[in-house]
Amino acid sequence: MLHAVQVDLGPRSYPVYVGHGLLGDLGELFGRHVTGRKVAVVSDENVAELYMEEVVSSLVEAGYEPVPVVVPPGESSKSLQLADIIYGRLIRARLDRGSTVTSLGGGMVGDLAGFVAATFMRGISFVQIPTSFLAFVDASVGGKVAVNHRLGKNLIGAFHQPRFVAIDVSVLATLPGRELRAGLVEAVKHGVIRDEGLFGFLEENLEELASGRTSPELWAELVAWNVRIKADVVSRDEREESGLRMILNYGHTLGHALEAVTGYSRFLHGEAVALGMVAAGAIAERKGLLPPEERARQDGLLSKFSLPGLEEVSDDEVLERIRSDKKVREGRVRFVLARHIGKVEVRDVREDEVKVGLEAVREFLG
Repeated sequence: MLHAVQVDLGPRSYPVYVGHGLLGDLGELFGRHVTGRKVAVVSDENVAELYMEEVVSSLVEAGYEPVPVVVPPGESSKSLQLADIIYGRLIRARLDRGSTVTSLGGGMVGDLAGFVAATFMRGISFVQIPTSFLAFVDASVGGKVAVNHRLGKNLIGAFHQPRFVAIDVSVLATLPGRELRAGLVEAVKHGVIRDEGLFGFLEENLEELASGRTSPELWAELVAWNVRIKADVVSRDEREESGLRMILNYGHTLGHALEAVTGYSRFLHGEAVALGMVAAGAIAERKGLLPPEERARQDGLLSKFSLPGLEEVSDDEVLERIRSDKKVREGRVRFVLARHIGKVEVRDVREDEVKVGLEAVREFLG
């Protein structure tokens, strides 16, 4: 069954297709949404080895001229230096303003390729083909594209919506177990911020999902469920102007700081977000927003994930990183905090309260 979730943004609206076996049908999907013949397909070395040939063949059969661009795997590739290398590849291949950049990979590839699409020749069309669960439910939807700076994550970027997103859940068969579990954290996040029903579903089914033994039909339904949540938020607040979209950053303020202070090498993104959610729960309870039993429910579900520790990470290092976060306004740290499962709000948080959150994370990790 093919799910089609619409992200409603007026003239920038686009569909997110979710199904099984979509990589072989990409040529048909491109034919619905992309007119220019030249298509740069950006992927990392690991994903390209698995899926680049199938994607290129489908595009060629549909009359397109694909230009494969392969980058090293890992968060360190999400940089201005790699973007510059890709610009050179596109220029030499004679891509123009009618061409398209396509990402084939996880969140890093999507962010990097999207940033290139947003800036090459002042912006050309973009297509997302995510290949990780995290990218399925988070990075591929919403139009945020960016590269990292040495002082922080995603500090150099843009909003650049894709023409469409194609999510083929069959690629989960080759996704490493740790990456699958880290991606499922974002589904837990969606449950906390917006949908108690989703949270309850995950409480009942997380072990089966994390094992990878779930049917393609259930995977597609779960992914579409999460995409609908994010699409609804993005449709209401595309550029974080009303404040609603900021709720998608639940767990991310501290999570991004943990990733940065450990050199983007210790934590997968979802793992860092999980610890950020633990901290946010402790802060919310301290402020009298989140009942203790609701915090315990969140932390109980997060405890089912195996997470790296905070060895050799100091509170001062984390606070320094948080001060450079995009969500800081006039020196105030803005945190998304839960009131109960399914409902959150944005509050100012003092640095001593951030330390309360870090202490809670250390206790959680044991």
